[in-house]
Amino acid sequence: MSASSVALPVGAPLRELLKALVDSESPSGAEASLADAIEAALSSVSHLEVLRFGNTVAARTNLHRARRVIWAGHIDTVPAHNNLPSEEREGWLWGRGSVDMKAGVAVGLRLALELAEPLHDVTWIFYDNEEVEATKNGLGLFGLAHPEWVRGDLAIVGEPTNGAIEAGCNGTLRVEVSTVGVRAHSARSWMGKNAIHEASAILARLESYSPAEVDVDGLVYREGLNAVGISGGVAGNVIPDLCTVTVNYRFAPDKSIAEAIDHVTGVFEGLSVAVVDQAAAAKPGLSQPLSGEFVSALGIAVGPKYGWTDVARFSEWGIPAVNYGPGDPSLAHADDERVELAQVDEVFASLSSWLGGK
Repeated sequence: MSASSVALPVGAPLRELLKALVDSESPSGAEASLADAIEAALSSVSHLEVLRFGNTVAARTNLHRARRVIWAGHIDTVPAHNNLPSEEREGWLWGRGSVDMKAGVAVGLRLALELAEPLHDVTWIFYDNEEVEATKNGLGLFGLAHPEWVRGDLAIVGEPTNGAIEAGCNGTLRVEVSTVGVRAHSARSWMGKNAIHEASAILARLESYSPAEVDVDGLVYREGLNAVGISGGVAGNVIPDLCTVTVNYRFAPDKSIAEAIDHVTGVFEGLSVAVVDQAAAAKPGLSQPLSGEFVSALGIAVGPKYGWTDVARFSEWGIPAVNYGPGDPSLAHADDERVELAQVDEVFASLSSWLGGK
């Protein structure tokens, strides 16, 4: 156990387990204590093979079923901001991580401990560092180190979806678009060329841009191209020779990363464009047999995922994946983050019924 150990009430009701998880602070990079507790809980049952890699903990059944389902959820949160310890009020649990995604983790952990004879073999992955840069993502690093553990016929990522199924996800591309000028003393500005003024051409193209709505396998994904940062300037008396606008493109899963890059460079033709971050989109994959069975069995609404999630990582590994978990994603990371406890129970019951073959 880590120096600041966590004890999870694994035999208690689901809502008590959720509260304990929320109260176990685990901001990105500081998940060790919670990973210890999850590892201890999973190791306490005989039907699971458990593997720890860094602060990612995985467990799986080995029942030689014909098909395998992977369930995955991240155990890290953004830092708390006066919203811990958790508090239950009128059927809601308030606190950092209650939505993103300790509620999903509580569902996954309880199911992993209880389902000794699931209909399909199941791999459970509780991973770290999802809320930070992709190079630290625990699921990605785990998959690279142990590819045999990330093979399956369907992946369910327990991200908050308000109890609906969100299939696939948009990709994301971040670029820096720059204008170049000539430095001069601001008292003699006519001797220079103001790069910040030149950046108006970048903003004008963004202002006139019409984002697409793209139908992929019957789901409509909304795209977006937006400035998310701007930098420039040397000193209060210097005409700047460089201005950089950071632009984020959220693209539908009909495009590869290369096609997304081509699209953005086309929008900013004639300007300097440098790619600084990228993550592939994921197609819905609802035509795959096990995906269809899952959707049919739950009988709930299916929509597109506009944001990026680790379903894209499973898609790159050749596994159809969906997002399904409790919690309103619009409350994620908010100071008033809170999850409806009845919805946590509903998601648990639905997954328990389907995975248990009931």
